[in-house]
This record gives sequence, structure tokens and C-alpha cells, in this order.
Amino acid sequence: MIGGAAKGKAIIIMNPAEPPLMMRDTVFVLSEAADQAQVEASIEEMAAAVQAYVPGYRLKQKVQFDVIPADAPLNIPGHGRFSGLKTSVFLEVEGAAHYLPAYAGNLDIMTSAALATAERMAQSMLKTATING
Repeated sequence: MIGGAAKGKAIIIMNPAEPPLMMRDTVFVLSEAADQAQVEASIEEMAAAVQAYVPGYRLKQKVQFDVIPADAPLNIPGHGRFSGLKTSVFLEVEGAAHYLPAYAGNLDIMTSAALATAERMAQSMLKTATING
């Protein structure tokens, strides 16, 4: 299952460009062979769920797939040989520009996620109070 990743790695590249660039992320996933249409639909569904609380979150382009055949595996340092499916997801996060510039999507997404979490916690507390009250 892709969601149960055994290993992960994040690399940040800071770009001092002027004018500043919009926040972009590239996610590469190596997994066992999977139904590409189902993987793509799942990614699009998750992107839509994030857009519900971060309107500037979007897939920058179509999800890309590369099949790595067993007879020509990749050699990944520290991991060994890999064959299966490589999925590439290209994301962009544009901030709402309420208090921070639009290119600061990395900060906006954290603030938006914190707000959404607080709202869910408050709803849960209200339900509990109503049931117990």
C-alpha cells in the first residue's frame, strides 16, 4: 500500500529568485505494481480534499507513471534493487495572500491545516458535549 510507506526522504531547495517563485513540490513514489488509474484517482481525490482548506493547492500537471521492469531494475543506494511503479506528482501551493505574500504557500498551507484541525476538534468537542449534556 502506497500510504503505508516504509521509507521516506524530503529534500528542500531554497531559491532566492527575485521575484520570488511560487511554492512547488515534486513527490516521487516507488511502489509495487498498481493500477495506475486507481492511483491517479486517489491522488486527485486527495488534492481535492486539501483544496477544501487550502484553495491554492493544486496538481501542477497530470500524474506521471514509469514502470520499472523486473529485468531492468533500478539500483537505489541504501535500498538495493527496485522494480515496480514510479509515480511522479507535481504540486503547487499558492498562498491566499491575506497576511503573507502569495508565493509563501508553504506557510499558508501550515496555517490552513492548523485552522482545519482546530475546527474539527471544536466540532468533536461540541458533539461530545451535546451527547453528554
